Amino acid sequence: MKGVILVENSFVHPYMPNSVPENKKAMLDELGINSVEDIYKSIIPDELLYKERLDIPEPIRSEYELKRHVMGILNRDITTEEYTSFLGAGCYKHQVPAICDEINSRGEFLTAYCGDTYSDHGKMQAIFEYTSMMGELLDTDVVSYTTYDGGQAVASSLRMAVRAVREKGMAGKVILVPKTMNPEIYSQVVQYCRNVAEVRKIAYEPETGLMDLEELKEQLAKKNVAAVFFENPTYLGNFETRGEEIAKLAHDAGAYCVVQTEVAALGIMESPVNQGADIVCGDIQPLGMHIQFGGGQAGFIACNQNMDLVEQFPTYMYGITETEKEDTYGWGRAMNYRSSHGSRENAKEYFGTETGLWAITAGVYLASMGPQGMYELGETIIQNAAYLEDILDEIPKVRAKRFENAKFQEFVIDFNQTGKTVEEINKELLKENIFGGKDLSHDFPELGQCALYCVSEITTLEEMEHLRNALKRIVKGE
Repeated sequence: MKGVILVENSFVHPYMPNSVPENKKAMLDELGINSVEDIYKSIIPDELLYKERLDIPEPIRSEYELKRHVMGILNRDITTEEYTSFLGAGCYKHQVPAICDEINSRGEFLTAYCGDTYSDHGKMQAIFEYTSMMGELLDTDVVSYTTYDGGQAVASSLRMAVRAVREKGMAGKVILVPKTMNPEIYSQVVQYCRNVAEVRKIAYEPETGLMDLEELKEQLAKKNVAAVFFENPTYLGNFETRGEEIAKLAHDAGAYCVVQTEVAALGIMESPVNQGADIVCGDIQPLGMHIQFGGGQAGFIACNQNMDLVEQFPTYMYGITETEKEDTYGWGRAMNYRSSHGSRENAKEYFGTETGLWAITAGVYLASMGPQGMYELGETIIQNAAYLEDILDEIPKVRAKRFENAKFQEFVIDFNQTGKTVEEINKELLKENIFGGKDLSHDFPELGQCALYCVSEITTLEEMEHLRNALKRIVKGE
């Protein structure tokens, strides 16, 4: 354990060499100032400068104390290891093969940074293999390096579509999205796109939960739409069965069709590109990532060999090339000028590399599962969802089949007839060691007391029946 030095009431951190007073003084002398406060005073107006001493706790002075402090915080939490979780809504508990954690913890890979072509050919190859397997899963020619998360992938995909439309000389002032889209991702899209396009919501059909195509046609008739976006499966769990029709409507109006998909479903579901989607995007969290503090998450963007769109990719893309030595290959970044790394302040969009480790993890997952494994994954999830929906629909006053559509892993349960709020029901479920579904009453008030429930391939029969029995007792008021 490293020691701690206290000098003139200042804390010298064992891992921060420049916190030593002598080092601080040398830096201040180099800058020609007497204190760090002089820097703040030079850039912050005096009336905005906080002059009091910050009321913050004393520093933690050793590794052991720090560990105890952090563990004390963590021990307040309840995790999905102790409780059964039926909560999804964008972050899902899947089985993570041990090989994923084994490989992504290796010293060659254990960094969020993407690495460089000059020194990290092993990492370059691993990322290239990941994008190649994702291309097979998505049935696309081009797959991006990972984005921060699926939300950024969606927002960046829509910005790509806007740029591509405008470069064709078209207006492209509007992005159309379904009202049922993930509220958090909608917020990201609005923030990312507010300076390039207006984001408009399209209503959904009350019985199906799917996009209202008549309203979509009305908006497209205005001839100012750059992109039509939808999710498949949708945020509310339904399969969008009219993807081909939506894509055709978008194309006929001169707009691109952008689809967010669920990678865990692609073993049993046709890829959106085969239904006319121009850009496919989403999150790779189900591919070997634990749900740690809301998830290790990373996004992807993919399309076919349409150079109008490929030129708009903001992220790295990895390629393979022959070398001077026969039968050997090298890996590197393709068309690097597109990225903010290649063009700096002149780039079309900024991206970061903080999710590089997840690309490698997802590649390991896909390699270990194979096509048959991905099929079995999707098949098991859809069967579990159908079973849970059926047994919960048998509970009096509970309507588990709120939307009469095929579902993947999530579905909406209507509790309006129970006389209880979703919040009340979820509090009671906690007493049964169960995390209930996502309360939809805030984001979708028109649905009243409805919740979004989720299963995965590791949800057991016993867990589903425990939920049914618990809900029966709660609804009865027992």
